[in-house]
Amino acid sequence: MFTGIIEEIGKIKSISDGGASEILKVECEKVLKNTQIGDSIALNGVCLTVTSMSDTEYTADVMHETLNRSTLGKLKPGDKVNLERAMAADGRFGGHIVSGHIDGVGHIINIQEDDNAVWYTVEADEDIMRYVVKKGSITIDGISLTVAYADDQMFKVSTIPHTRKVTNLGEKKTGDAVNLECDIIGKYVEKLLNVENKRKTSNITESFLEENGFI
Repeated sequence: MFTGIIEEIGKIKSISDGGASEILKVECEKVLKNTQIGDSIALNGVCLTVTSMSDTEYTADVMHETLNRSTLGKLKPGDKVNLERAMAADGRFGGHIVSGHIDGVGHIINIQEDDNAVWYTVEADEDIMRYVVKKGSITIDGISLTVAYADDQMFKVSTIPHTRKVTNLGEKKTGDAVNLECDIIGKYVEKLLNVENKRKTSNITESFLEENGFI
């Protein structure tokens, strides 16, 4: 589990193409402290497993499914990426519950300055927007942010200078694709409500009652 609080901006050192898969080599330092092979690091919001490492870099395998559902397939050597280690059991919970299993890709359609803040408007498909609510949480490229506005097609977030400084969000441009993960609580609530509604659905019809002498 992650919290959406970015620990470090890393840099893609190399990409090994496996056809339908990739191996990413990432330059970084902070997130490698106390990290071991097999641990999880979220890269632009996508949970990946560390497969090899040194003091200044690590590698991670990216499978076909992940490339299809995220922006990782568009990365190039030299690109800056948001990194966060999986949360320790005794860690501070600074953001919100983030699984690192993104829901899909959105696109930045507008960037607007507002004094010291910058507004980002992100367009996303309906199957993502159904879980996005005003004042709720959303993860953009692994960054925990608060939704300030949402409708059926897009949402807006407002960011402070610190967020743009310690993440790669400040380098994003209109038209850029971003990984999105909705707040998982909404998905669980929907699932439970659907199960409850199914339980309340009865197969007993008026014709059944009539055929069996109840009417």
